[in-house]
Amino acid sequence: MGKRGTWIWLCFLLLAVIPSSTLVAQDRSPTFEDMAAQAAAARDENDIPKAVELYTQALKLNPEWQDGWWSLGFLQYGSASYAPAIDAFSRLLVLNSQFAPALALRGLCEFQTADYQQSLADISKGLALGAADDAQKEQILHYHQAMLFTRLGNFQDALKAYAVFAEHKLSNPELLVAIGLAGLRMPLLPDDVKPEEQELLSAVGGATFKFMAGDQAAAEQAFNDVFQRFPSAQNVHFLYGNLLSAFGPDAAVPQFKKELEVAPGNSNALTMLAWSLLMENRADEALPYAKRVAEKDPKPFASQLVLGRALLDTGDVAGGLQHLDEALKLQPDNIEIHLALAKAYSKSGRDDDARRERALCLQMTQNGVAPLAHP
Repeated sequence: MGKRGTWIWLCFLLLAVIPSSTLVAQDRSPTFEDMAAQAAAARDENDIPKAVELYTQALKLNPEWQDGWWSLGFLQYGSASYAPAIDAFSRLLVLNSQFAPALALRGLCEFQTADYQQSLADISKGLALGAADDAQKEQILHYHQAMLFTRLGNFQDALKAYAVFAEHKLSNPELLVAIGLAGLRMPLLPDDVKPEEQELLSAVGGATFKFMAGDQAAAEQAFNDVFQRFPSAQNVHFLYGNLLSAFGPDAAVPQFKKELEVAPGNSNALTMLAWSLLMENRADEALPYAKRVAEKDPKPFASQLVLGRALLDTGDVAGGLQHLDEALKLQPDNIEIHLALAKAYSKSGRDDDARRERALCLQMTQNGVAPLAHP
């Protein structure tokens, strides 16, 4: 037998002793199940880069694997790969739009990539769907939600969110700065605060924290200390007056007036001072402030509402209706506007319109739209 015949014979002998399953395994491509198992093993061994690679490969084989998208996004979030994590959570949410943890974590990733509007929407929806299933997650999500409210200029909702931390006596230096930002109406994140602003913001945040925690005596002392240390700081008196308005307009009016001594052009202080005076049936005193704020900044609905109410309550029904109609165009769901319109229609003899507005106010109240304490 020649050399070639000998080689062929040896190959047949080798084939006879090699199990057929081994040959199949060598030729077969990894299945989805193989890749999923390997990805889970790498994750359990804390080999994050390998796990991410394996999950990515497995998801190419089965793009509808929800657990895979969740694990991939979670690993990427944990390793600060926020943009890829957003993509993974988005793919998961296409398959399951109500998966609260994915919404919440996508929102936290979007916070890191500065997509603040979408971040707030995702975190808020995640919270509404039950993403905060333990105290730590709840604190993290509510804290980010509050920071986003501030960053986007929704200062009142930010303070409401921070009040939860005060009620539970949960505090740290960064939180106090964050509360100070909301209180002084500065649309910034704590990380964006300049070093020279830290002391003021921390002091204001601390005073506000005491107030929200229910310690009124300590809060009063803390705010007085801020007034003495930072006499030219804007919005501090306005903040304290806004907090005191919960006890009635008479408590708030002096602080709004002091704010205008510091910052005569403060539109928020002008609006709230005029409104507080209206709530005390002092329309004659409110009217000059209402005119000032409307001349300075006529676009906000509150400017039109306050001037409309002031004119109405001082006898200028036609002028009041004109400004209340403008306010309604700007914020049609505000119950204070509808209450004022009902009063204006009644005074002008438009009884059917007055009844319609009163019925609408009753419906809004029954639907959970509570009357507003101020604009």
